[in-house]
Amino acid sequence: MAKTATTHVRLTPEIKEQAENILKELGISVSAAHELFYRQIISHQGIPFELRVMKKETISAMNDARNGKGEKYNSVNEMFQDFGLNADDQANRQV
Repeated sequence: MAKTATTHVRLTPEIKEQAENILKELGISVSAAHELFYRQIISHQGIPFELRVMKKETISAMNDARNGKGEKYNSVNEMFQDFGLNADDQANRQV
């Protein structure tokens, strides 16, 4: 049996560059990243993350957040107060 195998992947150049920059920051080679991904597929017996189609409202909210739109809070307590919630009650709530 061969000690290594080869795979070929077609990606958009932008996605390839962005991913490789992140991997470089992490100190992980592209080959090691592929190996990690394949091992996770084996471990999960499938894709190691949820695949789903998001609602248009969710995509819009995510884009707004990325573009700095929406409410901003200085603390979690401030956010809870804006929602009419008590932060202490939320902390003591059993999940």
